[in-house]
This record gives sequence, structure tokens and C-alpha cells, in this order.
Amino acid sequence: MDLELVAGVSAVALIMSLVQLAKQAQLLPSRWAGLAAVGLGLILSLTWTAYQDAPLFRGTITGLALGLSAAGLWSTGKNVYRG
Repeated sequence: MDLELVAGVSAVALIMSLVQLAKQAQLLPSRWAGLAAVGLGLILSLTWTAYQDAPLFRGTITGLALGLSAAGLWSTGKNVYRG
């Protein structure tokens, strides 16, 4: 299996966990959770990109994808649970 795929799936779970932890510690209002997930995705991806000397554009797109995936997965799970 491709390492980037495994790292991406793990990063989504990590972002979701960090955002949930911040919400439970009352450091982050729920309405900002999606934006925080996107921000964390960008930070993690750009940090990894800098470490690997990869193109900045690739890190930015990957970070957006990770953050938006984490926010969407959380939102979908929350809506199904309520349903």
C-alpha cells in the first residue's frame, strides 16, 4: 500500500481527534471546528512538505484535502448519529 495514502488516512483521524479534543477542553467553539480542521490539515501537510523538500503547491493541496476530509467526515458522522 502507498505510504502517502496510509499517512493521509492517519492524518484525517489525527485532525479529527485534535479538533474534538480542543472542543472538549473548551478551547474551540463548535462553530469553528471545520475551519480549525482545515487549518490543522494545512499546518500538518506544509510541515511535512518542508521536511521532505516537496513542492509547496502539492503540500497546500494535500493539506486542504486532509482538512476538508476531516471536517466532512466529522459532520457526516454527527448528522447520521442524530438522524
